[in-house]
Amino acid sequence: MHPAILGIVTIAVGVGACLSYFYFSNQLLDKVIFPAKGPNAGRNINRANMVRPWLFLFPALFALSLYLAYPVIETLRLSLTDTRGDGSFIGLQNYVSMSEDPKFWEAMRNNFLWLLVVPAASTGFGLLVAQLTDRISWGGIAKSLIFMPMAISFVGASVIWKLIYDARPEGAEQIGILNAVYIWFGGVEPQTWLTVPFWNNFFLMIVLVWIQTGFAMVILSAALRGIPEETVEAAIVDGAGPFKIFFKIKVPQIMGTIVVVWTTITIATLKVFDIVFAMTNGQWETQVLANYMYDKMLRGLDWGMASAAAMVIMLLVTPILVWNVYNARKEMR
Repeated sequence: MHPAILGIVTIAVGVGACLSYFYFSNQLLDKVIFPAKGPNAGRNINRANMVRPWLFLFPALFALSLYLAYPVIETLRLSLTDTRGDGSFIGLQNYVSMSEDPKFWEAMRNNFLWLLVVPAASTGFGLLVAQLTDRISWGGIAKSLIFMPMAISFVGASVIWKLIYDARPEGAEQIGILNAVYIWFGGVEPQTWLTVPFWNNFFLMIVLVWIQTGFAMVILSAALRGIPEETVEAAIVDGAGPFKIFFKIKVPQIMGTIVVVWTTITIATLKVFDIVFAMTNGQWETQVLANYMYDKMLRGLDWGMASAAAMVIMLLVTPILVWNVYNARKEMR
């Protein structure tokens, strides 16, 4: 079937199914389960009105259960199962084996390093750009350019930066910008930046910072614009300089938004996979938890160990996610 026709049919069937569900479920509720007639008509109407919201919520709850709750439960089950043997229950053995794997601790160390650098750098640069672009006439253009990386997929951004880090043999023309600049400033030979232990992690982090700075800028720019002008004007009258106004007046008033942005980027950082996979595939001591899980699942075919790694990621993300939701709700009050 032609893709356009298939799309139209899918929309028609989907919309028709939704309308049919809501119509017939209401008919069943009002005429069969709680009929609005007889001596109990008033009570039945009240009961039907109590149940009706759940009819509308059921499709969403079912989808969430199917695509979110079930995978979590199944992943937990697999993490406690011998998936490479007879499929028997082995308790925490997969977690014990994972804790004895040096690659797991390498991934944990690198994830911790990413958490220290990326959220802080992205939020800091985003706040700086949001403040500076509000003071120039072409600030809208600058914001558009800085936000543009958000429209690029992580893999696309990784390919761009891999070209920036590219190294050609000594004497050949360098197409990688970083090596071209390095040679121009007197470097002896091109560097394979992504193979340098420890520092290569920072070269990978730059990609995520480049992407997330635009996100932080947009949210924090809106927060800065929401600051009452009276507080800034009062500070100016009292003789406060630009730095004092920024750090003592503006930043405290948007601290809740800064925390939300920070935690959102933290969650994205904990789940980082695409950048590492596309640029180094976890080699040269750049392994992270998501890439470790991928290696165990699809290369090692050890679904139990991979599921254990997935549960570790979930346990690390959940407290931050809860904190993020809490702060977001507090901001909306």
